[in-house]
Amino acid sequence: MNSRPPAHFNLLARVLHWSMAVLILTMLFVGVTMVASLTLRPMLIELHRPIGIAILLLALLRLGNRLTHRPPPLPADLPAIQKSAARASHWVLYALMLSMPLIGWGMLSAGGYPIVMFGSVSLPAILPHSPTLFALLRGAHGLLAYLLFATVLLHLSAALYHAWVRRDGVFASMARGPGRDANR
Repeated sequence: MNSRPPAHFNLLARVLHWSMAVLILTMLFVGVTMVASLTLRPMLIELHRPIGIAILLLALLRLGNRLTHRPPPLPADLPAIQKSAARASHWVLYALMLSMPLIGWGMLSAGGYPIVMFGSVSLPAILPHSPTLFALLRGAHGLLAYLLFATVLLHLSAALYHAWVRRDGVFASMARGPGRDANR
């Protein structure tokens, strides 16, 4: 058994990370446009639901992969507060990637709306019809969307700091696999 820590995230982690980054950024822009445009709203709602469920499923897969595969360690010279902030922000991202779609699903359920994915495929309601619960979840969904946006910006800023300022391999550990290291 290899006890040496990995230098890179495994292939599944990297594929999930980058595909979810595209989906989450798409979802944030869809959400903002959906609220701002009445003409595009119906089309964007049709897009919002399946992307949200895709993010939920991929987040579950990603969490399983994360819990079963050790990530590469952060640089030893990184200050402890930055290490703690990095770990905390990752777990906040996981919590948001899991809770946002569930809250949206629950919100639609409480509102009595059909949860159509595409065509005739629909999801069952997960909460009873309740206007009060709908209003509560709608507020929570919007608030958590702002938190997700802020966390994504912090995550992106930290990634660019590691890639362009520190050049410590943290960004490379998620950007590429170990194959290129052998060519160095």
